[in-house]
Amino acid sequence: MSEPKVFLLPDLGEGLTEAELVNWLVAVGDEIRVDQPIAEVETAKSMVEVPSPYAGTVAVLHGEPGQTLDVGKPLISVTPVGAAESTSASPSAGGAPAAAPSSPAAEAAETYREEEKAGSGNVLIGYGTPGGHGVARRTRAPKRASGADAGAVQVSEAEKAADELILMRTRVPGKLGAVISPLVRRMARDHGVDLGGLQGSGTSGMIMRRDVEAAIKPEPAASQAVTAPQPAAASAPEPSSAGGTDSRTGLGITGRTPVRGVRKAVAANMSRSRSEIPEATVWVDVDATALVELRAGLKKSDPHHTPGLLAFIARFVTAGLRKYPELNTRIVTTGDADGGTGQEIVAFDGVNLGFAAQTDRGLMVPSVRNADKLSARELDAEIRRLTAVVREGKATPAELGRGTFTLNNYGVFGVDGSAAIINHPEVGILGVGRIIDKPWVVNGELAVRKVTELTLTFDHRVCDGGTAGGFLRYVADAIENPGSVLADL
Repeated sequence: MSEPKVFLLPDLGEGLTEAELVNWLVAVGDEIRVDQPIAEVETAKSMVEVPSPYAGTVAVLHGEPGQTLDVGKPLISVTPVGAAESTSASPSAGGAPAAAPSSPAAEAAETYREEEKAGSGNVLIGYGTPGGHGVARRTRAPKRASGADAGAVQVSEAEKAADELILMRTRVPGKLGAVISPLVRRMARDHGVDLGGLQGSGTSGMIMRRDVEAAIKPEPAASQAVTAPQPAAASAPEPSSAGGTDSRTGLGITGRTPVRGVRKAVAANMSRSRSEIPEATVWVDVDATALVELRAGLKKSDPHHTPGLLAFIARFVTAGLRKYPELNTRIVTTGDADGGTGQEIVAFDGVNLGFAAQTDRGLMVPSVRNADKLSARELDAEIRRLTAVVREGKATPAELGRGTFTLNNYGVFGVDGSAAIINHPEVGILGVGRIIDKPWVVNGELAVRKVTELTLTFDHRVCDGGTAGGFLRYVADAIENPGSVLADL
């Protein structure tokens, strides 16, 4: 009997190494086609429908809803189309198989084989059928256990090595030729190695395990001996059920919520930002009356295509980043010939402007790609589109993880200011507070004006207060005199 093909959970992009299985879209015994969605999984960035690269009958579902699966582990086993017919045509295991009669099943099998060769072209981040790229997708038939465990899939060491080769086709964001496996990514993450700053020693710049190991600074043996037992103790989970009494406060426990998905990613990123980035904050009150009046005038003439205030401010921010490019960079760790480590500031040709969006799944930061090349109207349309996408949980990792600077409109929450945490590995975030009526001196006289507060948090390693203050003042002046600034953009 033809053994099932095992589909491994594919790489989901942006360094993600695990996903939570939300629910299955198929059941054991179902007939499925190539690229049919088989499961919904939730990563730290978005909800993703995973398509099947195989056509056939679902044999095994590897996992239960709510379970966290690692990239590269079995997701589903599929018995290929036509396997049953070819099996029944063979009288014994050792006999020569008879020619399969022409049938719809045989025709479907041939269609499946042609799809396997040509590829459907549908691509999930880091995975997909070849579809014209000239690269054949490798598949394998796994070993089957015997007896009561006949439904379980056993993966040998050789097969694991082969699977790792498949996973090594994963792209590192921002580096076209450097590809790494999730195992290498996890090693780098656990040791704080920035893969974006490594030069791979493999073919076409591929980042290998040895490259990450070379970038890891060895710990003293004595320190390792002392700290080795600690991770096991720290990772011991608390009881998952509610009830009981908290030992620290003496209060009753009403519930426990696992930190996972988006909340887990946000917590990890914010902790890393605060621990690694020496941040500083500057702020200024701004008279936004002229901008509010400008938009009101545009809305009267074209009520359906007038950009929002955030789009105008985004336009000013991208212009300011061109003038002060130090804030549109990131810091990466580099290695030297002596085995030591250093740092360098990486500048970008363009701005991918991230903006904070509150969703039911938590705070998301989608980014407008090449925002510096868009008009205020184009920025407004893209901001609205991305906001809708993230709130539906359908944003791709590429839409969520490639920002170079973040704009945060916390005025929608009715607050004036906030010392925001930088979205690592970026080096700056600009916050905009609510716009309210305040007393303001205009031409020596007191007047009521529309006032907002801008707050800039920046990485002090990439620039000093003069650069940060200059950028903040540029954006503030643009808000106060939007007509003259827009004329120059």
